[in-house]
Amino acid sequence: MKVVLITGANGGLGTFVTKAFLESGARVAGVSRAIADSDFPSPNFHAIASDLNGETGSKIAAAVEQKWGRIDALIHLVGGFAGGTTVDATTEETLDRMLDANFRSAFHILSAVLPRMRTSGGGRIVAIGSRPALDPAPAIGAYAASKAALVSLIRTVALENKGAGITANVVLPGMMDTPGNRAAMPTADPSKWVQPAHVAKLLVFLASDEAAQMSGAVIPMYGADL
Repeated sequence: MKVVLITGANGGLGTFVTKAFLESGARVAGVSRAIADSDFPSPNFHAIASDLNGETGSKIAAAVEQKWGRIDALIHLVGGFAGGTTVDATTEETLDRMLDANFRSAFHILSAVLPRMRTSGGGRIVAIGSRPALDPAPAIGAYAASKAALVSLIRTVALENKGAGITANVVLPGMMDTPGNRAAMPTADPSKWVQPAHVAKLLVFLASDEAAQMSGAVIPMYGADL
């Protein structure tokens, strides 16, 4: 039974991903700022309420090991969005917020998990990026750059661990059909958006033994909005 650590486990995408891994038979440690065992009533779910920073990353990884003895896969879903201004009008606070949410959070949890995976002989790492990482647009410069940094980080992890039995891949969804996005864009056509359940199935595959030869991949998932 695989032990899977999921960050952002109860968010708009995270809820689908957590349920998909539980349905696959995995034990899931779900991390979020506000989360409880009762959010996913299963003996195979363990909630860890925490932020992601340099101090908490090691504590989170240690808590998972104490509960289930190892970490077989890290599914990093934590992220954030801010936009609406040109690069020259973007504040330092917005830049830091995007780097914290979309880059530093991944850096911190990877720093905690990777040594443990190398010790145990392998593992799977999958991160959720965003289409603007490769296809930027006006007025989202800090967001797009932080997601591009995440892509570079995951590809670097893949190269650094290619002989350690650890794979690392990043999925870049387009606009996802979540309640938050529907509320933010009530006039949009969600039929073109990416379905979170489909993203969840892809992540389950990337964390599986069958995906052992797939690493360093940057996988677009744009739905009908190509």
